[in-house]
Amino acid sequence: MLDPNVNALYLILETFIFTPCHDKTPHYPAVMADFGFNEHHQNEVINYMRFARSKRTLRLKTIDSCFQDLKDSRLIEETYTVDEVSDMLDGLQVLVRGEVEMELINTAHTNVLLLRQLFSQAEKFYLRLQTDISELENRELLEQVAEFEKTDFKPNSKVNQESSKPKLAPLNEGGVSELLQKEISRLQEDNDKLKARLRTLESQAMSALDDKSKAERALKDLQKSQGDHQEIANLEGTVAAMQADFEKTLNANVASQKDLQDSLVSAKHDLLRVQEQLSLAEKELEKKFQQTAAYRNMKEILTKKNEQIKDLRKRLQRYESDE
Repeated sequence: MLDPNVNALYLILETFIFTPCHDKTPHYPAVMADFGFNEHHQNEVINYMRFARSKRTLRLKTIDSCFQDLKDSRLIEETYTVDEVSDMLDGLQVLVRGEVEMELINTAHTNVLLLRQLFSQAEKFYLRLQTDISELENRELLEQVAEFEKTDFKPNSKVNQESSKPKLAPLNEGGVSELLQKEISRLQEDNDKLKARLRTLESQAMSALDDKSKAERALKDLQKSQGDHQEIANLEGTVAAMQADFEKTLNANVASQKDLQDSLVSAKHDLLRVQEQLSLAEKELEKKFQQTAAYRNMKEILTKKNEQIKDLRKRLQRYESDE
């Protein structure tokens, strides 16, 4: 069975490499009319398919060894439980899955390296190759590739055993060279036009620079002649502005001083009025306090105490005189 990755690469090659040549006379006789391969390209494809087959055979041997190892190491008893069988199958699944995944990844990377060779050669001749990914699943083309492997690609088939080259041969050298020469001629013509245009622009730029220099010199002379008058005018304007600012500041200070004086006088009047109100309030409070019963009782008590003190002093003086 044909490797699907080889099959896909084979179809990619068919989509953009084997296009009709610009030359009317082909360089190689057509061997596969269905795909448009010449003898050289057919041999290149066969060499790659042999390489892919050898890698596939090696990977299949590895998978067979996984099963054989399972038989030799685990299948040593006559009866097994369901859990043991499930465990063995899970382990085998992991091994086989890893081998298949590794092979698929390696095959994809190998195909990328092969495409890199083709694209590198195309870019040297200013070609842009295009692919049609949808053609990779074309069943009709896939069957043709499988048929080609059965009929033409056999171990004993006589094909041109060319040695492997690091890079493939250029496609249609004559037609590409002619196109390349035309492109070079067109670019040279455009380059000459651009050079002529550049010379014209340079001359115009030089003329503009001369005019600019003359204008700058004239401007400097004019500025020099008007410099003194302008400086005096600037000084007069500066002095006038300073005088106006000074007057404005002075007027602002006078108005501020007047406002402060008025505020001070008003504050003094308010202070005297508050002091007067406070004195009246104290007198009123004292008067109200004297009219209270507590004040009268306290006054009577103080009067009695004073009389007692006077009486005690009299007695004390009497006792002192008797001694």
